[in-house]
Amino acid sequence: MILARSGLWQEVVNVPVSQTFPMPEGMSFEEAAALLVNYITAYMILFDFGNLRPNQSVLIHMAAGGVGTAAIQLCKTVENVTIFGTASAPKHDLLKESGVAHPIDYRTMDYAEEIRKISPKGVDIVLDPLGGSDTAKAFNLLKPMGKIIIYGVANLVTGQKRNLMAMAKTWWNQFSITALQILHQNKAVCGYHLGYMDEETELIRGVVTKLVNLYSQGKIKPKIDSVWPFDQVADAMRQMQEKKNVGKVILVPEAPKEEPKKAEN
Repeated sequence: MILARSGLWQEVVNVPVSQTFPMPEGMSFEEAAALLVNYITAYMILFDFGNLRPNQSVLIHMAAGGVGTAAIQLCKTVENVTIFGTASAPKHDLLKESGVAHPIDYRTMDYAEEIRKISPKGVDIVLDPLGGSDTAKAFNLLKPMGKIIIYGVANLVTGQKRNLMAMAKTWWNQFSITALQILHQNKAVCGYHLGYMDEETELIRGVVTKLVNLYSQGKIKPKIDSVWPFDQVADAMRQMQEKKNVGKVILVPEAPKEEPKKAEN
């Protein structure tokens, strides 16, 4: 398994040995491709920043995506964690099966209002890959001593082509708070970007060791949505852009070869 900030969409890559990790026994190559970025991100957000403990509540945006499915599995390693997850309605049954107590259709409902109906005080931790006005919304959902961890700005992407108006709107609505304001709130705002932790090799290796142990114990297992050859990369990207995926979209150099059928006697 390897980590690299970019340049992996090719047949041969060269990475520092410090960014390589042995695959655990029984893991497929597709699972190995899906594990590191998503699970390191989810683990460090939930446990290093979030300090997730039993009997707490978590809001996971884009709960059916790669980081979302990883976060759900990791939440289930802690006793009695209540999970709220946003996703389109067709994905709700799968989310419930995976451990989301309260799936919310962000397209037709105000997720903040829905959460308040169930948990009037809000939640303890919010995983925010959205940015823009959703960050302020999430901050206001936090209980006292709650934490929001921002790890993306998905609201910048609204379609297959760049929309400068949407980008400007998201930028304008970015959450902003002063030190004095946050002092009175008893809440924490954190930012996380795995791509800028290249030099934290021991820290990352320690997280990977924990994840491999969880995989070997059967407590986590990467959810693979689909596998696409390089020559179908546009279709693979469209699968994510149209939010059809449940789990990780994987690229491989060539389409998997079908095993030849055995001749009948």
